[in-house]
Amino acid sequence: MSGIGDLGDSGDGGNISARGNAFAIEVAAVADFPVLAQMYLDLRRQTMTWVPPERFQYGDFAVHAEGETIHVARRGDGEILGFVSVWPADDFIHMLYVRESSQGKGAGTALLRALPGWPTHRYRLKCLVNNARATAFYLRHGFVVVGTGVSEEGDYDEMASEADDTHGAA
Repeated sequence: MSGIGDLGDSGDGGNISARGNAFAIEVAAVADFPVLAQMYLDLRRQTMTWVPPERFQYGDFAVHAEGETIHVARRGDGEILGFVSVWPADDFIHMLYVRESSQGKGAGTALLRALPGWPTHRYRLKCLVNNARATAFYLRHGFVVVGTGVSEEGDYDEMASEADDTHGAA
């Protein structure tokens, strides 16, 4: 993956400071997967309140992330603040989750900026219509709605990045 800001395209992420919070963006290690699986479970249950919580299972992460490139935002003490998972063949952002306590502090923005070619490369994603906070985040970062659809979790907007970096941090 490319680095953040002045880190260039080194392919290994790097240390950054956003809104006074220092963290590193790096490739997820296999040892991170239990934490990521729990984070994925917890955040989906907290966010998708319109879906029965028992629909979400700890094992979902391993199934949903199979074959994807995963990067984490990690604090200096090793705590994972969030992650992004991309299906590289289609430049599709499948998952971007940040712990509630770390939202609005730059981790989500840093994870986007770590994507190869960001901001000039076009990425796609699906965002549930009921998830207004996520929709606002993506719109602030240059994504536009290019279609709609329906999933088991509800209606969603298909979004694509405009491929520029004139949008604010989250």
